[in-house]
Amino acid sequence: MSLHDQTLALLDESGCVVASYPVSTALNGVGEQNGSGCTPKGEHYIRAMMGAGLPANTVFRARRPTGEIYSPELAASHPERDWILSRILWLCGLELEKNRGADVDTFRRFIYIHGTPDTEPMGLALSHGCVRMRNADVVELFDFARPGMPVTIR
Repeated sequence: MSLHDQTLALLDESGCVVASYPVSTALNGVGEQNGSGCTPKGEHYIRAMMGAGLPANTVFRARRPTGEIYSPELAASHPERDWILSRILWLCGLELEKNRGADVDTFRRFIYIHGTPDTEPMGLALSHGCVRMRNADVVELFDFARPGMPVTIR
């Protein structure tokens, strides 16, 4: 994943790009510190996946589906929500003292790759630390992903 280009590339086993998606990373920039609101760099892996089989635009809170489906009307009634939609790929850092452990732990910071309202711009760093994607894109990516799959953020 390129923070500079705001893109996520899916690679096959030989390292060839299979798909590329626009993303939105943290408005606060790059960083690993707990509470920073930044997107962490480095080597990670997918530790957990949520949302298999659920409809696109399913709303999640605390990694659980709420039973709601995102709509403009729902958004208008909850303007304070940071919407996590469709699928969640929960990341875990692999680099001790960089993105794993103590106050720099990607997993304990709840850093995900997840869907966001399709009205949100991609290609611009606007998230609270997570990696936001279009709903159709995160659903497609989810179907290729598996727990343990490596994710490099640079």
